[in-house]
Amino acid sequence: MKAIRTRGGLSFRLDVRTAVVVALLVVAALAASVVLIGTGDFDIPTADVIRTLLGNGDAGQEFIINDLRLPRVLVGLLVGAALGLGGAIFQSISRNPLGSPDILGLGQGSTAGALIMIVLFQGSAVQVAGGALVGGLVTGTAIYLLAWKRGVHGFRFVLVGIGVAAFVTAVNGYLLTKADIVDAARAVVWMTGSLNGRDWEQVWPLLVLCAILVPLVMTYARPLRMLEMGDDVGYALGVPVERTRLVLMGSAVLLTAAATAAAGPVSFVALTAPQLARRLTRSPGPNLIPSLCMGATLLIVADWASQRAFGADQLPVGVVTGVLGGVYLLWLLVIERKAGRI
Repeated sequence: MKAIRTRGGLSFRLDVRTAVVVALLVVAALAASVVLIGTGDFDIPTADVIRTLLGNGDAGQEFIINDLRLPRVLVGLLVGAALGLGGAIFQSISRNPLGSPDILGLGQGSTAGALIMIVLFQGSAVQVAGGALVGGLVTGTAIYLLAWKRGVHGFRFVLVGIGVAAFVTAVNGYLLTKADIVDAARAVVWMTGSLNGRDWEQVWPLLVLCAILVPLVMTYARPLRMLEMGDDVGYALGVPVERTRLVLMGSAVLLTAAATAAAGPVSFVALTAPQLARRLTRSPGPNLIPSLCMGATLLIVADWASQRAFGADQLPVGVVTGVLGGVYLLWLLVIERKAGRI
């Protein structure tokens, strides 16, 4: 930790290791994005990709990059960042590494909202995205209310979330059994989590939401760090505990639901990104910015792997994150058990 004082008299502390990790993750995400933009049926050299992004490409490359591939990459970056930040908030509030939207049922709630629009109303893509957003918000509100008992405490919050996730998963299975074959196939594709076909219509709403919520969350980073020591310590330090928790949880629910609405329920990014960021920074606290950057990097790299690592077969990105996240979850459970925490 290094103390820095400006000429104007302002001072702040900078964790050098965290700053280096964030810088490396940003560089990795940008580099992977450039490589991904150049990847496809028509490969484009990296130099041409950069030249086109700077406005100096030819008409054909501009169409392929700016209209077809750039929106997909931007959606991937924003979705990964939103999931990473949302996961960090939930894990910090619950004080549990398993307290992520994947485990707590928010992804399943968003899936339920999307399935209702697909199966019952044969909704358009915009309506499905809206249904996913509403489903995530309703599920998050239900978990908060059910877990409330003179406050929301981590262990009860996780247990209620797991119970809600099981219930909503059963509802999703019932909806699939009631769908005809065409709607069921469409629903299964959406439930896998994919960036295929994403365009600027998904970029702008997600970008605006992130531009509003990310600065809001960062203003509560210090109170969130204090809440990790418990509510009593937070009250003693003058933190408005319930207001802080409500604002942060509301922001995390919105980020997760919006990400799910844009790309489907991409699994395990919200679970793994905060933990990987914490291990890289070796810093206590929520690690909000590192988690955000780690989520964006993970999803972009996973999307590249889904397109290039399996030969001619292109997999939805949710399949790749599910496989990697499942392995990570098993490893995390073993570590937590050896430490005596579960």
